[in-house]
This record gives sequence, C-alpha cells and structure tokens, in this order.
Amino acid sequence: MKPLPDTTRFGGIWIPLVTPFTERGANLDLPAVQRLAHYYVEAGVAGLVVCGTTGEAATLSPGEQDHLLATVLKTVDGRCRVMMGVAGADTEAMARRVQQFDHYDLAGLLISPPAYVKPSQAGILAHYQKLAAATRHPIILYNIPSRTGVNLEPSTVAQLAAGGHFPALKESTGNIPQLINLIETAALEVLSGDDSLLLVTLLLGGTGGICACAHVRPDLFVALVKMVKQGRIADAQALSRQLQPLIGLLFSEPNPAPVKAMLALQGLIGDALRLPMMPVSAASRQLLADELRRIAAIKLPQQVQLAA
Repeated sequence: MKPLPDTTRFGGIWIPLVTPFTERGANLDLPAVQRLAHYYVEAGVAGLVVCGTTGEAATLSPGEQDHLLATVLKTVDGRCRVMMGVAGADTEAMARRVQQFDHYDLAGLLISPPAYVKPSQAGILAHYQKLAAATRHPIILYNIPSRTGVNLEPSTVAQLAAGGHFPALKESTGNIPQLINLIETAALEVLSGDDSLLLVTLLLGGTGGICACAHVRPDLFVALVKMVKQGRIADAQALSRQLQPLIGLLFSEPNPAPVKAMLALQGLIGDALRLPMMPVSAASRQLLADELRRIAAIKLPQQVQLAA
C-alpha cells in the first residue's frame, strides 16, 4: 500500500452538490441550497463541488450557475473549500467562461475533456493547456469516458501534471489498472470518482473522493477516509462493506435522481429535477426508503467520531 499523504490540497471527501429546484425544476431553490451547504460543512467534508454532473449543470443557464456558486460560497463562508464545475466542447468559449470565475475564492475548477467531439489525446492536451492559460485557478482533471466518449490517458495526465496547473484528478473510469498507473506515476492527487472504489483508491494511495453517495450519511464517508489515515484498515473495510448497498441503490437509476429522492425522504430538499432527468420509479423510491432506515442506524466508533 502506498502511504496516504499527511497533507494534501484536495484530500478527503468532496460532495458534488445536487442542485435543488422548486416544483418541476422551474427555479433554483436557494434556501434548500443553503440547508445542504450548512449540513455538509457540519458533517466535516473537505469541500463542495458546484455545477458538477450530479448538480445537473447541463440544464442550468450561465446566470443560474453563477447565482448557485455565489450562494454556496456565501453560505459556507470559508468553512470548507469549493470547486466549480465547468463543461463544454468549444475550447475558445470555455476559455472565456473560466475567466469569469477568477474573482471567486475557489479551490479550483473541475473540468472534463470535451464531450461528444471525441478529440485525440493531443487535442485534449491542447484544450486543457488553453484553459489553464486563461484562469488563475488550478484545474482538477475529471476523467469520465462514459460521458465524454474519450479516456484521459495516463500519459496525457502525466504531461498536464508536470506543468503544475493541474494538481488533482477525479478518476471515474472504474479501470483499476489505470487507477494504479495514475497513482504511481502522475505527480498529482488522485480522487475517486467511482463511489464503489473509494476504499480501493485510498488503499492504493489516492487522497480522497468526489462522492455523490456521500450526500447521504456524509459522516460515514468522512470516517472511512479517517480510518485509512489512521491505519485502521479492517475497520475501513467493514465500513466500506456497509456502504456498498447504499452506493448500489443510489446508482440504480440515472444520477442524481436517486440521490435527490433520498434527500427528499430526509426532508432536506424537494424531489424535483429538470428534463431530461426524471424522478425515480415508485419501486425504487420504496427501496431507497428502506435503505435510508438501514443506513441511518449505522453507528461509528467513538474514537472515529472524535478523531481529527
């Protein structure tokens, strides 16, 4: 096992924040955004990601994205770090867009390769380099071929990491040999983007995760990272096994519908999404309600609750 670094810039659990809407997704529900932000800060997460995939960013106007970001930043008030997701396939337009965030106090920008156009690795490299030159913020690479249609190859990651503007990578391929390669060879932090592989990523030397499932019982995901840092691997394995049914259910229908349904069952938000996303089926809702009761009953050892 590669030791987990004691000090990291992007380590720990980050929540890719859902975007609460009013009825039928008509408008942003900003009071619900504030409730969520407070809740996750109190749970001890390392940071929040605004306008990621889980946040339905593709359905938000630029103005809504800006308003959402400003609300989250004001709510957390420096108590945790905030990343902003930026996506698009037009490099020049994205370069102009990232410049607009330079006056915000951000941990960085989370950016995946251009979707749909399927550029070469040379094109991906040039795309990221253009964006890096346009912003003062660090860029967190986001590798998710299931959505972009292209894999961010380890050799490309290594070239980008060498420049210093790309300090971290969210790896969401589910490809363990590639994960090992990235952790062992790339000069950046690797964050799990596949919730079911969070423990595997940590044990291999990754520093944390951007975990949609951590919306529910975020304290358990935070504790899992603490256990690994403390060398309590058996406890971490036991907790990871307890989390797997939750993770499976929260990805049983397209993300973020199950996450939003479970948050609605907790009374934290309304269960509203924007088309083309749809609420979960009635059968899934019942399974989620049953799982919520199970996961709510899990108690952490006192030493984990008190550990820094």
